[in-house]
Amino acid sequence: MKVVTIGGGPAGLYFALLMKQADPSHEITVLERNGPDDTFGWGVVFSDQTLENFRAADPITYDEITGNFAHWDDIDIHFKGQSITSGGHGFSGIARKKLLNILQRRAMTLGVDVRFHQEVCELGALEGLGLADSTLIVAADGVNSVIRKAHAQAFQPDLDARSARFVWLGTKFKFDAFTFYFVENEAGVFQAHCYRFDDDYSTFIVECDEASWRAAGFDHMNATETIKACEKLFEQWLDGQPLLTNASHLRSPWVNFVRVRNERWYHDNIVLMGDAAHTAHFSVGSGTKLAMEDAIALARILGDASDLTAALQSYQAERMTEALKLQNAARNSMEWFENVKRYVQLDPPQFAYSLLTRSQRVSHENLRLRDPKYLGGVERWFAGRESGFAHEKPPPPMFLPFTMRGMTVPNRVVVSPMDMYSAVDGMPNDFHLTHLGARALGGAGLLVTEMTCVSPEARITLGCTGMYTDEHVVAWSRIVRFVHEWSEAKICLQLGHSGRKGSTRLMWEAMDAPLEEGNWDVIGPSAIPYGKGTHVPREMQRADMDATRNDFVRATEMALHADFDMLELHCAHGYLLSSFITPLSNTRTDEYGGSLENRLRFPLEVFAAMREVWPADRPMSVRISATDWREDGVGGGDAVDIARAFAAVGADIIHVSTGQTTADAKPVYGRMFQTPYSDRIRNEAGIPTIAVGNITDPDQMNGIIAAGRADLVALARPHLSDPHWTLHAAAQLGYSDQRWPLQYKTGKDQLERNMAKAKEQATNGGKGESEGARR
Repeated sequence: MKVVTIGGGPAGLYFALLMKQADPSHEITVLERNGPDDTFGWGVVFSDQTLENFRAADPITYDEITGNFAHWDDIDIHFKGQSITSGGHGFSGIARKKLLNILQRRAMTLGVDVRFHQEVCELGALEGLGLADSTLIVAADGVNSVIRKAHAQAFQPDLDARSARFVWLGTKFKFDAFTFYFVENEAGVFQAHCYRFDDDYSTFIVECDEASWRAAGFDHMNATETIKACEKLFEQWLDGQPLLTNASHLRSPWVNFVRVRNERWYHDNIVLMGDAAHTAHFSVGSGTKLAMEDAIALARILGDASDLTAALQSYQAERMTEALKLQNAARNSMEWFENVKRYVQLDPPQFAYSLLTRSQRVSHENLRLRDPKYLGGVERWFAGRESGFAHEKPPPPMFLPFTMRGMTVPNRVVVSPMDMYSAVDGMPNDFHLTHLGARALGGAGLLVTEMTCVSPEARITLGCTGMYTDEHVVAWSRIVRFVHEWSEAKICLQLGHSGRKGSTRLMWEAMDAPLEEGNWDVIGPSAIPYGKGTHVPREMQRADMDATRNDFVRATEMALHADFDMLELHCAHGYLLSSFITPLSNTRTDEYGGSLENRLRFPLEVFAAMREVWPADRPMSVRISATDWREDGVGGGDAVDIARAFAAVGADIIHVSTGQTTADAKPVYGRMFQTPYSDRIRNEAGIPTIAVGNITDPDQMNGIIAAGRADLVALARPHLSDPHWTLHAAAQLGYSDQRWPLQYKTGKDQLERNMAKAKEQATNGGKGESEGARR
């Protein structure tokens, strides 16, 4: 096979040497525009796991790379005069120039034709180089790939230039740990990412948001002036050591990170690799890792394949998935640093914990494995702050109480509102008593009912519960009494109106489909249907608004008679009040449409009227859709304004969901995918939040609470499969103080013994079991 690789960075060189090692008969050429010792970075970082992949691919290269490593386990975070250390992270650094030299030598030793100072601006240039007949062309020419640009129609690149600025510097200061410095001054917030990569030098990346960058005057500074200003910013830690640059030829050394994705990674006999195919933010230290693992995968797949197109398809399928996983984690990390101003109000222990868990790849229990002393300190600090007294053995964060007005929930677990579609004429029945009662006995701190409709016409389906007759009050009172008598849980009534999503069949019959007969008139802010084949609502007039507001007030008064502890107003998921908030369904030209302020006017009016008749010592929440998952809809910044508006009229906490406001939304799902919206509202607006959305285990919940991404966490499907989810989580975490029903105590004792035994066996690697079998 005749192969030309355009770009002599780590990806291109590593692929070339792996191909040549696998089959010396391959003709492999690498074309690199720079010289062998030219590089504009300083050091690169690898995790211990990545190194095992290198060892398997080429032990010779592995030995030389690892022989030049600087290794560290600790991360040091300097913030607000405190230095916080977390250990057990296992990273290694190497000079980028040293890595390139190792790969260059190895490639050339194997017989790869490496040509320097050879820039390829278009593929036609290959003819003059005797390479036009290459079987495979590998575009490893970086983030600004000219090959990708020339074939953009085929590759369909998606380039996202981020707003934050960073400058990649070096220093002779020798760091003993991966170190973060944070400086807050009159211009803004600035952070440095620092690590040693050999015996003499360290990387020193300075990053800041656009506003801070401009306020500090960096937009008018050249490289020399930038370095002097950065030395001044971080002088308290540099011990007199200067900062260095290898990009002094540039007018300004500052750059914006560009996130690269491509719809396709190959076209004809051209394939993308490394930064030409994808990028990952430097804060996760995985760009070079991804690039070199691309090389490993492509070389392996080509070695096993007889058909080039099939091989490139397999490479794309395998590596695109892996790149996307890492890019998702890198996105979380990137956005944390881009918005670090959001977090500077946190106390140092919580700030550091938030930083360490920012990508979601490092969890609460993972930190315990890495550094139990560090995590124990975080848990003691958090429990002391939340409870007001010191804990020698603190509860896990999710088992700390939380107070809103005169109501205290015993833990942070919320049973998410879930429509059961099992009522008749709006009447909750034995099913609802069993459903909610079981989860109260199961240990959750707060139960939120399904959306309970404020009038017959407010129902989504004929199976929806209501709160609009005296009989409903009696039925709900029965459920509330059970919860209060037999558990410590509090119970919240969620009130809502279906709007344009009403008069539909049951979910399991046909989602959002109109009733086959007996439909009622549905209303909305504008005559816009939710989706194809759904009802077209009648545009509401002022009289409709008055009647609807009064329905909500009546239901609020009924909720008080039923003795609910808390109320939640449903302003999410495309139902009536949600459809006022989003411009996708509200195109009114009066005072209830247009600006966000106008679109919020009616939902706020309803909430204020409810708050007026609801007791001052009982809390109220609002559930919102923080994004419509559409470019032209509500977004994260709007969600902060929405939360502030409801807090201003008395909302105590915001239940942060997303989407379901339009049938053609394009949500991006994943673990805890809605939590970043809760994080933003809580830390930008300073308003308590409930996080919800694909949160499934206590490890995730503890991380969310400890990092300050939410105050409460709602789980839906986990509670459907396990009514006793909270009790089981306590046993899993070894927390024995969680209250169980007295009737279940022997079950508690057995479960805790079994959990302890399983943990011991896991710690001992199963030795106890095998020794017993031998006996």
